[in-house]
Amino acid sequence: MSTPWLLLLIAGLLEVVWAIGLKYTVGFTRLVPSVITVVAMIASVWLLALALKGIPVGTGYAVWTGIGAVGTAILGIVLFNEAATLARLACIGLIVAGIFGLKLVSNGG
Repeated sequence: MSTPWLLLLIAGLLEVVWAIGLKYTVGFTRLVPSVITVVAMIASVWLLALALKGIPVGTGYAVWTGIGAVGTAILGIVLFNEAATLARLACIGLIVAGIFGLKLVSNGG
Protein backbone atom coordinates (compact mmCIF):
# COMPACT_ATOMS: atom_id res chain seq x y z
CA MET A 1 0.00 0.00 0.00
CA SER A 2 1.46 3.34 -1.03
CA THR A 3 1.84 6.23 1.38
CA PRO A 4 -1.11 8.28 0.03
CA TRP A 5 -3.41 5.27 0.36
CA LEU A 6 -2.16 4.57 3.89
CA LEU A 7 -2.80 8.20 4.83
CA LEU A 8 -6.26 7.94 3.29
CA LEU A 9 -7.01 4.78 5.27
CA ILE A 10 -5.97 6.44 8.53
CA ALA A 11 -7.96 9.57 7.62
CA GLY A 12 -11.02 7.39 7.01
CA LEU A 13 -10.60 5.59 10.32
CA LEU A 14 -10.32 8.94 12.09
CA GLU A 15 -13.54 9.95 10.37
CA VAL A 16 -15.17 6.98 12.10
CA VAL A 17 -13.71 8.15 15.42
CA TRP A 18 -15.15 11.63 15.09
CA ALA A 19 -18.50 10.47 13.75
CA ILE A 20 -18.96 8.10 16.68
CA GLY A 21 -17.49 10.73 18.99
CA LEU A 22 -20.29 13.10 18.06
CA LYS A 23 -22.73 10.78 19.82
CA TYR A 24 -20.64 10.86 23.01
CA THR A 25 -20.25 14.66 23.04
CA VAL A 26 -23.99 15.04 23.70
CA GLY A 27 -24.12 18.18 21.58
CA PHE A 28 -20.59 19.21 22.58
CA THR A 29 -21.62 19.48 26.23
CA ARG A 30 -19.07 16.90 27.47
CA LEU A 31 -15.47 18.16 27.46
CA VAL A 32 -13.35 15.04 26.94
CA PRO A 33 -15.44 13.46 24.16
CA SER A 34 -15.71 16.90 22.53
CA VAL A 35 -11.94 17.42 22.52
CA ILE A 36 -11.30 13.92 21.17
CA THR A 37 -13.92 14.45 18.47
CA VAL A 38 -12.55 17.82 17.33
CA VAL A 39 -8.95 16.54 17.30
CA ALA A 40 -10.04 13.52 15.25
CA MET A 41 -11.90 15.83 12.83
CA ILE A 42 -8.86 18.03 12.29
CA ALA A 43 -6.48 15.07 11.93
CA SER A 44 -8.83 13.29 9.55
CA VAL A 45 -9.17 16.26 7.21
CA TRP A 46 -5.44 17.02 7.41
CA LEU A 47 -4.52 13.44 6.48
CA LEU A 48 -7.10 13.50 3.68
CA ALA A 49 -5.45 16.64 2.32
CA LEU A 50 -2.03 14.98 2.43
CA ALA A 51 -3.37 11.83 0.74
CA LEU A 52 -4.90 13.91 -2.05
CA LYS A 53 -1.41 14.94 -3.12
CA GLY A 54 -1.10 11.46 -4.64
CA ILE A 55 -4.70 10.35 -5.19
CA PRO A 56 -7.30 11.95 -7.49
CA VAL A 57 -9.67 14.14 -5.45
CA GLY A 58 -12.85 12.37 -6.56
CA THR A 59 -11.43 8.96 -5.68
CA GLY A 60 -9.87 10.09 -2.42
CA TYR A 61 -12.96 11.86 -1.16
CA ALA A 62 -15.25 8.98 -2.12
CA VAL A 63 -13.01 6.43 -0.40
CA TRP A 64 -12.64 8.66 2.69
CA THR A 65 -16.38 9.07 3.08
CA GLY A 66 -16.93 5.39 2.27
CA ILE A 67 -14.57 4.26 5.03
CA GLY A 68 -16.30 6.65 7.40
CA ALA A 69 -19.77 5.51 6.39
CA VAL A 70 -18.99 1.81 6.66
CA GLY A 71 -17.10 2.11 9.93
CA THR A 72 -19.73 4.34 11.50
CA ALA A 73 -22.58 2.08 10.37
CA ILE A 74 -20.85 -1.02 11.75
CA LEU A 75 -20.03 0.65 15.06
CA GLY A 76 -23.59 1.97 15.25
CA ILE A 77 -24.75 -1.64 15.09
CA VAL A 78 -22.19 -2.81 17.65
CA LEU A 79 -22.20 0.10 20.12
CA PHE A 80 -25.71 1.53 19.83
CA ASN A 81 -27.72 -1.56 18.95
CA GLU A 82 -28.81 -0.13 15.59
CA ALA A 83 -30.62 -2.44 13.21
CA ALA A 84 -28.52 -5.02 11.37
CA THR A 85 -31.02 -6.04 8.73
CA LEU A 86 -29.97 -8.00 5.69
CA ALA A 87 -30.75 -5.03 3.44
CA ARG A 88 -28.65 -2.68 5.56
CA LEU A 89 -25.71 -5.08 5.65
CA ALA A 90 -25.99 -5.60 1.89
CA CYS A 91 -25.86 -1.84 1.34
CA ILE A 92 -22.80 -1.58 3.58
CA GLY A 93 -21.26 -4.35 1.48
CA LEU A 94 -21.94 -2.35 -1.67
CA ILE A 95 -20.09 0.63 -0.20
CA VAL A 96 -17.14 -1.64 0.63
CA ALA A 97 -17.20 -2.97 -2.94
CA GLY A 98 -17.18 0.60 -4.21
CA ILE A 99 -14.17 1.47 -2.06
CA PHE A 100 -12.21 -1.51 -3.38
CA GLY A 101 -13.35 -0.80 -6.92
CA LEU A 102 -12.14 2.79 -6.75
CA LYS A 103 -8.80 1.62 -5.38
CA LEU A 104 -8.43 -0.89 -8.23
CA VAL A 105 -9.22 1.57 -11.02
CA SER A 106 -7.46 4.59 -9.54
CA ASN A 107 -4.63 6.07 -11.55
CA GLY A 108 -3.20 7.48 -8.34
CA GLY A 109 -2.18 4.36 -6.58
